[in-house]
Amino acid sequence: MKLKNKVAFVTGGTSGIGLETAKLFQAEGAKVVLVGSNEERLAAAGKELNGDALLVRADIRNVADIERAVEATRAKYGHIDVVFANAGATTVAPLEAVTEAYVAENLALNFTGTFFTIQKTAPIIAQGGSIIVTTSFLNTIGYPGLSILAATKAAARSLVRTLGAELAPRGIRVNAVSPGAIATPFYSKIGLPDNVLSQVASGITDKVALKRFGEPAELAKTVLFLASDDSSYTTGTELVVDGGLTQF
Repeated sequence: MKLKNKVAFVTGGTSGIGLETAKLFQAEGAKVVLVGSNEERLAAAGKELNGDALLVRADIRNVADIERAVEATRAKYGHIDVVFANAGATTVAPLEAVTEAYVAENLALNFTGTFFTIQKTAPIIAQGGSIIVTTSFLNTIGYPGLSILAATKAAARSLVRTLGAELAPRGIRVNAVSPGAIATPFYSKIGLPDNVLSQVASGITDKVALKRFGEPAELAKTVLFLASDDSSYTTGTELVVDGGLTQF
């Protein structure tokens, strides 16, 4: 029970890495607050959490929604111990297809939403709390069509250092988990036809040293490490979980 009686605030928790992590947090004793923008997916995720999670419908692109989610958490639990800022999404867009609106949408989903999630939760995070941000293997390699996502994830990586330094005097740790190719719904939402998506997946797999996609549970275990006292002297860092994709 590594998170016994801890309050864990999870964004992007209705599928994939977020949901798997929320389930593991709960199994380890945490009281889970699950934040999602889609009411049906949020309800379905709540059932997977045995009906024992605080479900808050909120869109992290809207600061007022984040504030409302934090207030609901404060009203029920009084504080937060763990923040998993995991929400994010994109679609593939080559250089010539990128528009001002596309950039703004990606920033809102993958950077400003993360920043304001940390800003708004920070006042009620307990001494010794932990914040974990989901970054990406795109921080360190170039992949065509994902330039804006990569830039926003690199910016989020920078936040882990700067906000980690700001919050260190309160004993709050800020770290990142960097997923490689993980078998989640993320890839089905990036706007590629199935046949192209299959080719992309095959190409990525060829580059992974372990020759397979990772599982959400493998990411969740790393997030648990960063959330728990097992990582009590770890802050400002990024743990890469990518099967060797960016290492060899």
